[in-house]
Amino acid sequence: MPAPAYNLTDDLRACGVNITPSCLRALYGIPVASINDSVNSLGVYAQGDYYAGEDLDSFFASWQPRVPQGTRPILKGIDGGYAPVAASNVNNGGESDCDFDITISLVYPQSVTLYQVDDAVYAPAEVALDNTFNTFLDALDGSYCNYSAYGVTGDTAGIDPTYPDNATDGYKGQRQCGVYKPTRVITASYGESEGDFPKAYIERQCNEFMKLGLQGHTIFFASGDFGVGGYPGDPEPNGCMSGNGQNQTIFNPQYPSGCPWVTSVSATMLYANQTVLDAESAMAVDLWSPGDPDAYHHFSSAGGFSNIFEAPAYQQAALSEYFENHDPGYPTYVANANLTNTGGNDGLYNRAGRGFPDVSANGAYMSIYINQTFYHYFGSSLASPIWASVITLVNQQRTIAGKGPVGFINPTLYENPWALKDIVNGSNPACGSAGFHAVSGWDPITGLGTPNYPKLLELFLSLP
Repeated sequence: MPAPAYNLTDDLRACGVNITPSCLRALYGIPVASINDSVNSLGVYAQGDYYAGEDLDSFFASWQPRVPQGTRPILKGIDGGYAPVAASNVNNGGESDCDFDITISLVYPQSVTLYQVDDAVYAPAEVALDNTFNTFLDALDGSYCNYSAYGVTGDTAGIDPTYPDNATDGYKGQRQCGVYKPTRVITASYGESEGDFPKAYIERQCNEFMKLGLQGHTIFFASGDFGVGGYPGDPEPNGCMSGNGQNQTIFNPQYPSGCPWVTSVSATMLYANQTVLDAESAMAVDLWSPGDPDAYHHFSSAGGFSNIFEAPAYQQAALSEYFENHDPGYPTYVANANLTNTGGNDGLYNRAGRGFPDVSANGAYMSIYINQTFYHYFGSSLASPIWASVITLVNQQRTIAGKGPVGFINPTLYENPWALKDIVNGSNPACGSAGFHAVSGWDPITGLGTPNYPKLLELFLSLP
């Protein structure tokens, strides 16, 4: 234990190596929740990974006993989506367990809603290949089922599921359209490389996220966990891109984080010799032994610049300041409309693109149970539900004040960076480079920084 930890309460002494809800509250000034209203249920997206009730109970008993045993999310199954599963089920991979460990702990007694998407045939396959969100969006907005944009109408054969599904365990009903009213805040710990989907497919889907934001919904996505690259093998073995004479060195932007109408969240961490009184750093850890052919040598938060979407107006001042004061020095290109010049000019990233992430939160050494076994969990998948919890608590206070939800928060955050904790240490190496470095102000690894709940509450209560 670091010496300063001895002056802290027992539940905060080991936060450098064991993150718990108490650690998160201390880091970000989050109060112990006490409200359960009818309009601020927190929404969680899940696909192909399923929570186990026994694991949630073990987590609450160990680190959040104020949450009663048996507390569960409200299930909104989409196109055959179901939950929970037994702790020993192969599809209990920990992703969903973590989402509910965090969200329920931080917002209880407020309810949490689970959008479990797609049947037992499609969902695991989509997680193994390309994660998609179209059936999810169909269920929230009936008009999206047949919405036309960029030459694409409705769901896309070969990418999206087709229902009824005649497989043995398939969902035999029709595709669900507009069956659920979306919660005010939704977090999703899923994503893919931009290059995994047709450009028009992504543009149409991003429009729907814009529509949700305009209607008062706040949508958070985890930024990813492989630095300036992507998941190993997507598309190249190291998760990076090749092109224009370059081999596996071009940075690989992530989606939906590149969509300007969502809030992208990356991960930070405390070091083992630090406490909750110290400043965090960008998350970067070695999780497996060198020499393991299947190892992801460096596990660090994704960040960078989209090849598809230009920098939005709300972000341009922050990006200008970043490039003026902290230019990373890598050669760049400006992506053209059909993306044929990716890597042109020996460039490694699209300098004109939408930068991500927008914000960050702790994503290292989360103490959890999976299949009734203690583990540490890592990644931006932990950071996104933290932010979703914070904004849910803010929305509760706005409801009490007779105000509506905060909705799309990015423009407000970029105008008011004082309401966040700036992160200035760490980097996200990949693709044979050191990646980007955390610096003063916005940067493409920790965004604007981590939550400061008291200041965020002050800011959002001051608005209409």
